[in-house]
Amino acid sequence: HLLLFLLFVGPFNCFASYSRATELFYSLNEGLPAGVLIGSLARDLRLPTAGGQHPATSQPPLSFTLASHGLGGQYVHLDNCSGELHTSAVEIDREALCVESSGATVFEGAAVVSSSSPSSESCLLLLDVLVLPQEYFRLVKVKIAIRDVNDNAPRFPVPHIHLSVPENAPVNTRLAIEHPALDPDVGTNGVQTYRLRDNYGVFTLDVEENESGERTPYLIVMGALDRETREEYVTVIIAEDGGIPPLVGSATLTVGISDINDNCPQFNDSQLNVTLYGNSSLGTHVTTVHAVDMDLGSNAQITYSYSQKVPQPSRDLFHLDESTGTISLSNKVDGDAPRLHRLIILGNGPGCIPAVITVLVTIIKVMMRPPEIVPRFIANEAEGVVYLKELEPINTPIAFFTIKDPDEKYKVNCYLEGDGPFRLSPYKPYNNEYLLETTKPLDYETQQLYEISVVAWNSEGFHVNKIIKVQVLDDNDNSPVFSQQLIELSIEENNVPNAFLTKLHATDADSGERGQVSYFLGPDAPSYFSLDKTTGVLTVSTQLDREEKEKYRYTVKAVDSGFPPRESIATVTITVLDKNDNSPRFINKDFSFFVPENFPGFGEIGVISVTDADAGQNGWVALSVLNGSDIFVIDTGKGVLRAKVSLDREQQSSYVLWIEAVDGGDPALSSTAKITILLLDINDNPPLVLFPQSNMSYLLVLPSTLPGSPITEVYAVDKDTGMNAVIAYSIIGRRGPRPESFRIDPKTGNITLEESLMQNDYGLYRLLVKVSDHGYPEPLHSTVMVNLFVNDTVSNESYIESLLRKEPDISVEEKQPQISIEPTHKKMESTSCMPTLVALSVISLSSIALVTGMGIYICLRKGKKHHRADENLEVQIPLNGRINLHMLEKKPMEISNI
Repeated sequence: HLLLFLLFVGPFNCFASYSRATELFYSLNEGLPAGVLIGSLARDLRLPTAGGQHPATSQPPLSFTLASHGLGGQYVHLDNCSGELHTSAVEIDREALCVESSGATVFEGAAVVSSSSPSSESCLLLLDVLVLPQEYFRLVKVKIAIRDVNDNAPRFPVPHIHLSVPENAPVNTRLAIEHPALDPDVGTNGVQTYRLRDNYGVFTLDVEENESGERTPYLIVMGALDRETREEYVTVIIAEDGGIPPLVGSATLTVGISDINDNCPQFNDSQLNVTLYGNSSLGTHVTTVHAVDMDLGSNAQITYSYSQKVPQPSRDLFHLDESTGTISLSNKVDGDAPRLHRLIILGNGPGCIPAVITVLVTIIKVMMRPPEIVPRFIANEAEGVVYLKELEPINTPIAFFTIKDPDEKYKVNCYLEGDGPFRLSPYKPYNNEYLLETTKPLDYETQQLYEISVVAWNSEGFHVNKIIKVQVLDDNDNSPVFSQQLIELSIEENNVPNAFLTKLHATDADSGERGQVSYFLGPDAPSYFSLDKTTGVLTVSTQLDREEKEKYRYTVKAVDSGFPPRESIATVTITVLDKNDNSPRFINKDFSFFVPENFPGFGEIGVISVTDADAGQNGWVALSVLNGSDIFVIDTGKGVLRAKVSLDREQQSSYVLWIEAVDGGDPALSSTAKITILLLDINDNPPLVLFPQSNMSYLLVLPSTLPGSPITEVYAVDKDTGMNAVIAYSIIGRRGPRPESFRIDPKTGNITLEESLMQNDYGLYRLLVKVSDHGYPEPLHSTVMVNLFVNDTVSNESYIESLLRKEPDISVEEKQPQISIEPTHKKMESTSCMPTLVALSVISLSSIALVTGMGIYICLRKGKKHHRADENLEVQIPLNGRINLHMLEKKPMEISNI
């Protein structure tokens, strides 16, 4: 049975594995950023995910893998666990990926397929995805359709499009524009419409679409055209796609109107009247007829011919040039020839009715022969034109003229007609010889061509003339002239390299090469300025810095091509305009100022120096305090730093400020500097006694205390620093049975017993201790009363306190403590301090004497009122300490021998 079951199930199992090949179809827009979800393969294939599996089942997790990392793999990212397909960092460009009609291109198992059929317009990205493990194995064919977005504007393949239309083109004539616009986008995002910016009222556009969907614009003639009225139309053709919003592209469209033979020759006159002497020589010019045809090229070609009505004798006597229309005498006039000839001339054009003009030639019979003029040229002459150089000297000979009378019986005179610096005079001693010469130098720039006539006439009134043309030849007699001798320019600093400055222009009145001007920089021009020799364009090859140099001044030359060459010089001045390219600059990055404490408010602490290399508004600098503005203020203009309040070193010994300097440019530039303010200590705090805490406190000293034993100490501090805080202790007043039994260490304030105490040394000892600093210029001090009660016990505390409340009768002795202090300041010259010390000593002694006298007086008065047994006891003198002596607790303190 098992064998039969396997045979039955096997074929179905193979069929199931084969059926697991699946296709999924997705679509997305091109140009999406990375991380956009395309689709979830697990969800779309309805595969169980890790979250959907039952906990009891231990199925291995699903795995999704691209079969090949080809072209498709670089555009997508497949999550191997979840099967989610996202866009990768490589942006999809449909136009680059799918070229129209490209078929399918396969890259390592992944393919990109594009279709050019109108119904498809699809661009497919093909992927092969393997789903594992074996239980869910299948090969998934993923097709991703790339949708087009309107990211390309129409573009014409050429910037200029030329069309030709015959001028006789009928209305509604259609002309295909052979260069339509191209748009890589497809569908409605491709080119949809065309239009003209200006149709001149005679053109319009139409668009035809062929079977493959290509749109071709056609130019349609909407009105009559006439080349003789306008031979060209220039407009702009605009192509627009169907995107939202639509994108456009344009090109210049030139429509040329080609000529057709729609005009015939025409004469300006219908008849010409000409007279001719009967003795005229052969080849004499009679007249010239001229017809006009408005057409172009071969359509405007005109030939001239006699009408059939012109008799043959007239045809034989007068020759007509069929190309030029010139009529000349071709035979000698006989005496029997007609005196009036009617010449009918036709102007013939291709395909036209000939134009007609009548020339009436009247022949005047001459009984005598006119005079003859025989020229013999001295100057260069060719075909009746004499060539003279300008600047030739005065009286330059041109030609000799011999005047002859054929009949040799008439007197002949000769003269010159025409304007110009010429003179015709008899050349003696010969008869009938005349010399033509100049009367002043010729100037080519004033006039290049002169036409004069030598006229000979006899006494019978017959005259002849000989026309002579004088062509003045140019010479290099003019230097180039600049339009400005001083060329003032300006340019902003930090310019781009090879920046255009100006175009120099100089003119030369000479002609030909002599008038061709070349431009050169002068020797004083910096090397980074360039001047084009031919065009005169002046440029600067490097960036200019106004802070380095603000003005440039140099010369330029204009040189012609004559021989020898002539030149002229102009001056170029260039002003470099300022830009805000420099930040304000502090002289130091860190400023330090030492200020004595208690410096008055708004006093000048120091000056912050700052500069800005820019000019004008760009170089204007404003200063401000970034921190500590509630205490410090700075003068914007002068940079003076001040404190609004008096500064106390004991509250804060130093300040660190940041000062900002901002210039006036747009945008403004700034910089900062660090300011350190150190407060110098002055001796404004006297020593503060911390122990003993009260003048009313006392200490029990046992009589058995050994000499040298420490009894107590006086401890004080000083808020000042340095020498102002160095404290010295001294006993300036004593009271007791044997007051010299105690001494104080001037450095530490320790009070020790000097001598052994005897029976009669019992009692209250009062030591007035002076605590003094070493401040300059005047030390400050405080005093404290140290009370020592020598006894075995304290049996009556109230009695001792009553003694302490009494005013002590102590004589104050000023004795400076002898301690050595390492000075931290420079030692002052003793000679300079001596007068001051003497004065201070005198004042101190006087003060001590006054205080002592007042103390003795007060004690004597109190002694009369209170008669007490123990006169050896002392009371404390009120001192200038800062501690409230009566508020402190007063308890006896006992010490033992050490």
